[in-house]
Amino acid sequence: MIPRIRELLHASPFIPFTIRTSDGREYMVPTSDHAAITPKGSRVIVFADDESQAEVAALHVATVVKNAS
Repeated sequence: MIPRIRELLHASPFIPFTIRTSDGREYMVPTSDHAAITPKGSRVIVFADDESQAEVAALHVATVVKNAS
C-alpha cells in the first residue's frame, strides 16, 4: 500500500484520499501536506489541522480510498 499512498501524495492534480487501517480506523488526507511516509516506507504519518498526528504502520494499512469530489 505504501507505493500507492506515495503515488497519491505526488499526483497532480492532488485528489484527497482516506487511509483505512486493519482495525477500521480512517485517516483523511485532504492535501499532500497532511501526510508523510518514513524514508524506509515502514510507516505513514497523517497530520490533522489541529496539529495532532497519527502514525500508522504500513502493515496495518488495509486500503486507500479516493474521496468523492
